[in-house]
Amino acid sequence: MNIRRAGCGESRTSGSEGGPRKPSRRKPARAPRPDPYAKLATELRNRYLTLYVVLDLFSRFVLAWMVSAKENSALARQLMREAAQRYRITSGSLTVHQDRGAPMTAHRYFDLMGELGITLSHSRPRVSNDNPFSEAQFKTQKYQPDYPDRFRHPAHATAWHADYFDWYNFSHHHCGLAGYTPEQVFTGRWRRVAEHKQAALDAQFARHPERFVAGHPKAPAPPQRVELNPVTPEELAAGVSTAVNFPTLPAVVQKSTLSGN
Repeated sequence: MNIRRAGCGESRTSGSEGGPRKPSRRKPARAPRPDPYAKLATELRNRYLTLYVVLDLFSRFVLAWMVSAKENSALARQLMREAAQRYRITSGSLTVHQDRGAPMTAHRYFDLMGELGITLSHSRPRVSNDNPFSEAQFKTQKYQPDYPDRFRHPAHATAWHADYFDWYNFSHHHCGLAGYTPEQVFTGRWRRVAEHKQAALDAQFARHPERFVAGHPKAPAPPQRVELNPVTPEELAAGVSTAVNFPTLPAVVQKSTLSGN
């Protein structure tokens, strides 16, 4: 039996003044974001595996992942194509935010995203907190008590991460989701769970109202709006636009212009 440790590092982060605005979504499965890869140390010196992850921004649900012995654009394309097919993504319905690593800035990757009708958004150069949700997930992953210091081989890494992501999606009561699991928020099942919680709270309040000094308790709900770099009240007062600035790379701009002609 593996022991898992819940992480509470996920938080919202504001970007610097004047930076590009990032996706804002009210519904699940509309803003997955691969911060797509992390390096995994192996028992061989200077040899690393690559972990690709696609994370839903709204629910923190891990939509797809893959462990590979190498890092390249072909694998990133394979992962995104299979994820788009699995979740039946329709053209124009999805925005993907990612960092500026080589696989995510390759021309063939841009071409595939264009074919799938997926809008691209990229982190700003040298701004690490443009991807706080993925970074928090990786921190939760690497702070697990049974996380191996080094993996023996790709199969070992795949087996460990299969167990971890199953726990993360279905059993991890996420503090950034008001204690619900990513799967509950992704599927909307959290509402039924909230009803059971509210019934239990109502029963306890009826028995012992004196224990609830703040009044009748209410079961919490997960955030209904999730943002990357939200516009601050001060920026709104200064007249800063709330529009999302897509795309964020010159190469994407050029391809978008050519495809529109």
